[in-house]
Amino acid sequence: MATRYDAVIIGAGHNGLVCAFYLARAGLKVRIVERRDVVGGAAVTEEFHPGFRNSVASYTVSLLQPKVIRDMRLEEHGYTVIERPISNFLPQEDGGYLKLGGGLERTQAEFRKFSKHDADTLTAYYDALEGVASVLRDLALKSPPNVGEGLRTLISGASQGWGMARLDLPAKRDILDLFTKSASSFLGQWFESEAVKAAFGFDAVVGNYASPDTPGSAYVLLHHVFGEVNGNKGAWGHVIGGMGTITQIMAKVCRQAGVDISLEAPVTQVLVDGDEVAGVRLESGEEIAAARVIANVGPKLLYGKMLDESHQPEDFRLRMRGFKAGGGTFRMNVALSELPTFTALPQPGEHHRSGIILAPTLDYMDRAFLDAKTEGWSKKPIVEMLIPSTVDDSLAPAGQHVASLFCQQFAPELPDGRDWDDEEDAAADTIIDTVEAVAPGFRASILGRQVLSPKGLYRKFGLVGGDIMHGHMSLDQLWSARPVLGHGAYRGPVKGLYMCGAGTHPGGGVTGAPGHNCAREVIFDRGNWRRFKGV
Repeated sequence: MATRYDAVIIGAGHNGLVCAFYLARAGLKVRIVERRDVVGGAAVTEEFHPGFRNSVASYTVSLLQPKVIRDMRLEEHGYTVIERPISNFLPQEDGGYLKLGGGLERTQAEFRKFSKHDADTLTAYYDALEGVASVLRDLALKSPPNVGEGLRTLISGASQGWGMARLDLPAKRDILDLFTKSASSFLGQWFESEAVKAAFGFDAVVGNYASPDTPGSAYVLLHHVFGEVNGNKGAWGHVIGGMGTITQIMAKVCRQAGVDISLEAPVTQVLVDGDEVAGVRLESGEEIAAARVIANVGPKLLYGKMLDESHQPEDFRLRMRGFKAGGGTFRMNVALSELPTFTALPQPGEHHRSGIILAPTLDYMDRAFLDAKTEGWSKKPIVEMLIPSTVDDSLAPAGQHVASLFCQQFAPELPDGRDWDDEEDAAADTIIDTVEAVAPGFRASILGRQVLSPKGLYRKFGLVGGDIMHGHMSLDQLWSARPVLGHGAYRGPVKGLYMCGAGTHPGGGVTGAPGHNCAREVIFDRGNWRRFKGV
């Protein structure tokens, strides 16, 4: 423990890198320790088949905070995002299809194929959603009021509640609906077409091991409209070079700011001296002394494995045991000899550059969840396919392609004692069958595949239960209660212990917000008021 750091950060995922950058800019001596041999956490680009590269886990961008992009000057270092021409393409069970996005008028014209009412309602729906999103978007870079801090809690709560207080009564009702209702119930208030409801309802199950009929699932739908690409709110896009481009640039910027980054350095224990953290112990036996330990791993890992329970207050320990994590996500990357040909729309086109959603109705999504609960995975899973090589030819050989398959409703733990290591190939074949049903010839075009079950996602990225959000995005685990009430402002139960990952406010996605906000709290606690104002 010869070198002592102001802060050591566990995990070189994007939030850990963002946090390190702001701390280093404020003058702190920072070291990041990363378990894997590459930075990036779940936002990495890797070769998974000879000549084919792809974003292995996280696969699309929208939620990355514009402030983080500006402060880290990512665009100056090559950060480039290509927007989707349309948001999503949904083949339907009757052989038709629905396209979402490309502008209001285009979407309305598309909706009229299914329902004139839904086309006419769309503007009001967008306005309602954006009215709520604009308020909550402003909260993303603010630390939640930490219950139990007296006057500071009251001031912070009043300040952050002002945005909601200014909303008119219909908007306040929308907030109540979105936080408490199921996606099915919320969307049913607005639309009548099953295809239209599915187009919006898909976002409610992304990373969410739940049915669209589950109360509270409407909020997950809202969480996915917070973002923007190139200044266009709600847009999604492809990062040139894959998601690993983001984190590689961030690591470069951090190193330029003086951050030390250690790879292949897994942490086994957070060290505590008295009532304060003292540093971390690595698997190698090396101990790193630090006045602050900042965890960019999920709460389940931090409090279940790294911080001895003797340092956790009894009630806190009980609450964290009940913290819900497990997203039911199954990820595949496939190398393709050619573009998929969809029965509903055979010719190449803009739909190949969109999110291709195989989940035609909310009932389909509900059945997928029920299957997963009883059988382990759905006979007809929810699949989103993206083909980033359509806009980035660096990912695959000429004339060939890579596709991301983000699949939902795979039990975090299989029933009856079954093991994902024994069954992930069978589950992957079910996913291929699902795509083949709408794009005949897809299976024959596969040159290679990478398969990551929920267990595989945990083993590779430390995502407990395959949970890309580091914990359920349910009402009891949001804002001041993420991960638990009384520790919602990025501070752990031991002095000097902080959290900067997706298990804190505002939650999952490649946002950089938890890392940004945690850095601000560290700087605030250090008493550096001038630096505090810059974060």
